[in-house]
Amino acid sequence: MSASPPQPLPLLKRIPPGLWAGLVWFAAALDPIVKYVLMPPRRMYSLSYPRQGLDPLSAKLLLAIAFALVLAGCALLRRRTSLGYGLLLAGTLASTLAWRQDEIPPMQYLGVDVALAYVAAVRPRRSSLNAAAAALATLPCYVLLRQGLGIHDGGVAPEPYIALTVVIGWLLGNSVRQSRLHTEELHAQAAAQAVTAERLRIAREMHDTVAHSIGIIALQAGAAARVMETQPGKAREAMLTVERTGRETLSGLRRMLGALREVNREPAPSPLRPAAGLADVERLVTTTTAAGVRVEVWWQGRRRPLPADIDLAAFRIIQESVTNVVRHSGAGSCRVSVDYGEDELAIEIRDRGTGTGADAEHDTGYGLVGMRERVALLHGDFTAGPRRGGGFLVTARLPLRTKAEAAAG
Repeated sequence: MSASPPQPLPLLKRIPPGLWAGLVWFAAALDPIVKYVLMPPRRMYSLSYPRQGLDPLSAKLLLAIAFALVLAGCALLRRRTSLGYGLLLAGTLASTLAWRQDEIPPMQYLGVDVALAYVAAVRPRRSSLNAAAAALATLPCYVLLRQGLGIHDGGVAPEPYIALTVVIGWLLGNSVRQSRLHTEELHAQAAAQAVTAERLRIAREMHDTVAHSIGIIALQAGAAARVMETQPGKAREAMLTVERTGRETLSGLRRMLGALREVNREPAPSPLRPAAGLADVERLVTTTTAAGVRVEVWWQGRRRPLPADIDLAAFRIIQESVTNVVRHSGAGSCRVSVDYGEDELAIEIRDRGTGTGADAEHDTGYGLVGMRERVALLHGDFTAGPRRGGGFLVTARLPLRTKAEAAAG
């Protein structure tokens, strides 16, 4: 089965995460340089970003190192997340020291928060918690560092507000990760359910076809053995039927196995699926009658094309029911009724045999189970059981329209 071409990601998701963090960080870092250093002096000024703050060569070198660290961290954020995140933290700290600020600027720390949200979204919870702890630990570490460098506190400490933004960034990233994991789990469950449904469908197809063919072969071979000496012509005809039925069944199984092996090609229709559904009922009647069980078919209503799934299910129900009559009922005939209604297709198979008319008491009972599953998948009704006057009765009602369509009609 060939893989479908990948859908292009939205534009926002195609932008690297390091670019988002870098845009936020550099916007906050360049704004004071342009506003308070490069622009001509104005009335407005800043105590945190004095014009002479970058006059020392050491301050300029430290700021250049900060920019380089942040650039490297943003570039490595996707491929080596932990290293890139650490460089971004180090660059933020170096930029604050270059200006000899008494506090880390909250706006500039938003770049770290963006990177932390990405870490929480793509890494395991333990790693993201360590990253959040590192961001929170940077705040008191800088308080101790500024005291050692003789930088005095200039007012209300912003550390609690910065810590709050760190927590919010981690919560946002973690929620994205949980949502992605939940989506992946749903996709995995859907894939497993699809595989199970396909296995059940193939099992039903193989059971319906092989069980019918083997039943016909067994009857024809028994008939040929009984009349081999007295009526060699009929024995030869029966054995030719055995050969033809066996070849058809074997050919169908080979096609199915070939289709299942072709995993790198487009999925082909099931080789055991009948070409026309109910149109094959006449062929089924001919084969079954040749095996010694006469089948009468009553068509009611206006015969018309049906949806493929309903057409297939209807044929398989008739085929399996007739096979059960041949194998288990002991009856010489059965009657099949197909009623084309406006809103549903009604199917009825009845016989007057002395057996169960079904395989529930003779083998694994997959025949009735398969029919019931087919009808349930189409939201129909199915019943099967002994008749009061003797024999066995199978009925199935398959809706041709939904309730909404029926009400609209």
